Amino acid sequence: MGMPATRPRKITVELDVPARMRDGVALRANVYRPEGPGPWPALLNRTPYGKDEIAATSWPGLDPVQAASQGFIVAVQDTRGRFGSDGDWEAYRTEACDGFDSVEWLAGLQACNGRVGMYGGSYHGNNQWLAAARRPPSLAAIAPSQTWSDPADGLLSRGGAVELGVALRWALENGYDSLRRSEPDTRELARRASALMDEWDRLSEAGYWELPVAGSAVLKRHNVSDLGAIPALDDPGIGDRCRVTGLYGSIAVPSFHTAGWYDIFTQGTLDNYQAMVAAGHEARLVVGPWTHLAFGDPIGQRFFGMRAGRDGTAVHAGHDLVGLQLAWFRRHLLPAPEQELPAAPVRIFVMGRNEWRDETGWPPARAVRQQWFLHSDHSLRPTAERGDDTPASEFTYDPADPAPTLGGNGVLRPGYPGGPVDQSTVESRDDVLVYTSEPLREDLEVTGRVTAVLHAASSASSTDWVVRLCDVDPEGRSLNLCDGIVRVAAGADRLQRHVIDLWSTSNVFLRGHRIRVQVTSSSFPRWDRNLNTGDQRGTRYQAARQQFSHRASQPTYVELPVIPAAIRSAVAPANQVGNGGG
Repeated sequence: MGMPATRPRKITVELDVPARMRDGVALRANVYRPEGPGPWPALLNRTPYGKDEIAATSWPGLDPVQAASQGFIVAVQDTRGRFGSDGDWEAYRTEACDGFDSVEWLAGLQACNGRVGMYGGSYHGNNQWLAAARRPPSLAAIAPSQTWSDPADGLLSRGGAVELGVALRWALENGYDSLRRSEPDTRELARRASALMDEWDRLSEAGYWELPVAGSAVLKRHNVSDLGAIPALDDPGIGDRCRVTGLYGSIAVPSFHTAGWYDIFTQGTLDNYQAMVAAGHEARLVVGPWTHLAFGDPIGQRFFGMRAGRDGTAVHAGHDLVGLQLAWFRRHLLPAPEQELPAAPVRIFVMGRNEWRDETGWPPARAVRQQWFLHSDHSLRPTAERGDDTPASEFTYDPADPAPTLGGNGVLRPGYPGGPVDQSTVESRDDVLVYTSEPLREDLEVTGRVTAVLHAASSASSTDWVVRLCDVDPEGRSLNLCDGIVRVAAGADRLQRHVIDLWSTSNVFLRGHRIRVQVTSSSFPRWDRNLNTGDQRGTRYQAARQQFSHRASQPTYVELPVIPAAIRSAVAPANQVGNGGG
């Protein structure tokens, strides 16, 4: 799906085409060309993961062969210091200038019409933002998929805690190219590469647990680049080099945003979309039930149906997602486009009902904020406790035995699946407190940003608080929807009000289902453990006694963006799969 009715054009592929940057360094790209004189619009994907690797060339879903066969010149380029490109690698440092120069190089290639779009996700997506902020004259549109806004909110850290799970996995699995460049002896390279792979295999048992987190002994043992992996403690300046927040005023091109409800950059993508709309620029948004790496059933342990897939099904107004992006690029890269696009700028997948729905904006303005209070009897209700004599809830958090990550938005070593996963093993722990509503008498849709408020104290001066929202089906299976963390660096031993951002979701809690909230102090190894000592650079840790209030004057609650039923029913779904959730 997503292909035109006419037969695809023939294409040619030219490998390792050099582009000279302003400082003389040559970056190399594979260039895919349609047959014929053109002129053709052009697409650029700049990757640190290897332009010859199929996963890098097509992730997240835009295949350069398909795009070229439909009339685009496509260049997939190795970023500076990676694989086929010259220069030295330093995460994010030269991506803005190199992106500018690469756009103008591509626009000047034979048969190009002089208009360039950029595409790709994650690091590739950030490359687009950094280049666009420099305003290369030939850049006409960008399509950043699943990428961050503020690196302190999902890339490097979250709520003050280090994103340890993705950091070590990311650095190790991309370390081979660093070894290849630095080790001329082929036998020694093979030995070091084998040791690197063994380290990756042992992350769950060894590497994730090593202290201190700062300095990352795991990476130092192999002398590989950390790709900016542990900068939250070691090099705060890396965040400044890849921050999108603050750049929006310098960006003047339309943008197409793709997100997943279980992606590590869910909120960053939504924030980027909202900021571009606020800046007065054309923007589109598609959000599926996807993780960073999974785009079709099953996602985690949940089946959303065939139409929930990103690829291969005509679920987006006659296209798959690739077809929709290519149609959008035609609109902006052709001089006189005759390309129809869906009228609504936002398209979201509503979980629970498992249907796509078009929206006029994000978040839906009709959502009503509704508070659900955690009671001392472990119930969850839309009313607060009545008095101030209600006892606090307590548990012990021990960094030696942290509550494990189970599903969710992280990108960890395999063995820690992302997405919705049955929470029974986590919820059976003494250090995870669970609060559950009565079975719902009617469907309840939650679409938008979820927050939690805790009035909490610890016996330690520094600690973490983690809150998670789950959907419990009639059989008792508890599936996670969204969560968040806040690190209290100092003063945690005083009763304080803490606001935790659980990011955004869209889910209908079906009739007979229950809403559940977990409260704990860790999700390891997605986030590094708080050592409860106030010194995260050390190796010493201690257990802490945690408590939070249910008093009427100091309540603990989640705030849900609820779509009123009467209004919800007036919004027609674009496609429907069924009433289940898997």
